[in-house]
Amino acid sequence: MSTQAFTKTGNTVVLTVGTGTPTSANAVQCLSTTLGGNQYRIINAGATTVFLGYANNASDAANAAVVVTSSAAAFPLLAGTDEILTFVPNAYFAGITAAGIASVYITPGDGM
Repeated sequence: MSTQAFTKTGNTVVLTVGTGTPTSANAVQCLSTTLGGNQYRIINAGATTVFLGYANNASDAANAAVVVTSSAAAFPLLAGTDEILTFVPNAYFAGITAAGIASVYITPGDGM
């Protein structure tokens, strides 16, 4: 079984995340140059966990970005992590932290 190295298919976007309630104005869209591209390399360059909301539109992404205490749609992205994840094509992303500020870098692409 062979795996394909991650190939970038669009520009990297940066999401600056803090403790304030995310709004659709704070959400960023990560566009892929390939039809149906839905993989993203996501790097949390901060020192705190980011709770990442994602959706087909900015409003839904912001509403999904909540600090998870028991059950929620947000995806926890641990501090200092570099992940390749699959979401909806050309997704919008928003985030929140329980404390502190983090920069999250999101690059659309394909592969592992």
